[in-house]
Amino acid sequence: MKKESKKGRFRVSRDDIELTLLSLPTLIWYAVFSFLPMIGILIAFKDFRIKPGQGFIRSLISSEWVGLTNFEFLFKTPDAFIILRNTILYNIVFIALGVIIPVTLAILISQLYSRKLAKLCQTAMFLPHFLSWVVVSYFVFSFLSYDKGIVNQFLTNIDKSPIQWYMKEQYWPFIIIFMNTWKGMGYGMVVYLAAITGIDQTYYEAALIDGATKFQQIKYITLPLIKPIIIIMFIMAVGGIFKSDFGLFYQVPKNSGMIFNTTATIDTYIYKAIEGTGSMAMSSAAAFLQSVIGCITIVCANTIVKKIDGENGLF
Repeated sequence: MKKESKKGRFRVSRDDIELTLLSLPTLIWYAVFSFLPMIGILIAFKDFRIKPGQGFIRSLISSEWVGLTNFEFLFKTPDAFIILRNTILYNIVFIALGVIIPVTLAILISQLYSRKLAKLCQTAMFLPHFLSWVVVSYFVFSFLSYDKGIVNQFLTNIDKSPIQWYMKEQYWPFIIIFMNTWKGMGYGMVVYLAAITGIDQTYYEAALIDGATKFQQIKYITLPLIKPIIIIMFIMAVGGIFKSDFGLFYQVPKNSGMIFNTTATIDTYIYKAIEGTGSMAMSSAAAFLQSVIGCITIVCANTIVKKIDGENGLF
């Protein structure tokens, strides 16, 4: 720690040097892999082109400044309202379900008496997190395929007409929400379960002595004590409200143009635009804009939380 000398100046102690050396590898890692690449932000404001015989840095420096031109395609497109609406509304639902369902599952699993059954449930729910959206998209296709899909075969067996799932946009908001919840609930559950496991068991023992039911224990002990981690996870999720999982919205619907109005988001639109133009500057501009808005939403969410509950917050 820093100690104040008689002259009012601060001197560095041996503990400061040791702690600094311990943190040095982490600081170097962040400097090299997190802050140094941020020079690429300049691409968003330039007509970036890799020039023959020049490396990335020289090409970046010599590229022409174009100001905010690379940002215009996001706002001038006639589909701007659709992609913004879908991105924001889907994320609002994802954030709400991403708190309610994992917390509920974590509490239920924590109440299981059999540890083996609890481990089995954790593994089963956590497994989808490790599957790529490419693999998941083929699972979904095996259910929704018009000719050989399991759902359409079932409908045929009960004398119902098969459905062209990849052409009917009214079904896809529910499919998208279900798949995102199914794939992500296991990860969130493990986070909240770890917080529940860390609660001092003497609280529950005292509650049992006072005759508290399981529901009362959850309401007055479990939920208040895991509230800080719930708030932190919520604030971090709010920061991604202008981003979308590209695999979920591109791979699962098989990039079907017939359901564009319900599956198009900012990220999928950018990919399609870049696929046609090949402009790296446009993707950089969009990513930079999403990052700035995400940072603003995190700060706003944290400020609101601090106003409501001054003891909790991300910072």
